[in-house]
Amino acid sequence: MSKRKGVNAERELFHMFWQNGWACSRIAGSGSNQYPSPDLLAGNGGRLLAIECKFTKNNRVYLPIKRAKALADYSRKIGAECWLAVRFSEWYFFSLEDLNLTKKSLVINRDVLRNKGIFFEDLIKR
Repeated sequence: MSKRKGVNAERELFHMFWQNGWACSRIAGSGSNQYPSPDLLAGNGGRLLAIECKFTKNNRVYLPIKRAKALADYSRKIGAECWLAVRFSEWYFFSLEDLNLTKKSLVINRDVLRNKGIFFEDLIKR
């Protein structure tokens, strides 16, 4: 996937939060910074979400363990919920604990998507 498609997916989700009454910030270069940071930080005055975004047309998505640990550490330090957002045909959200572990990555496939993923509308209503 091109970097441009990933950025466009992040922007799509960014606008979805704003359109539903949440504030949202996109952190450019989040994966390349020496300090851990999510792709998006969203809040509504009661909840704060740190979100790593992935976009794919394939059957699975990988999140390197180092990146997952950095996201979890960042979330813990600022008191945010830690979420992975994956755009297959639509957005699905996952807790890192719901993902399968390989030697180097956490992986989401279509089975995990159906069994553990939640939709955007469900995420913002929690």
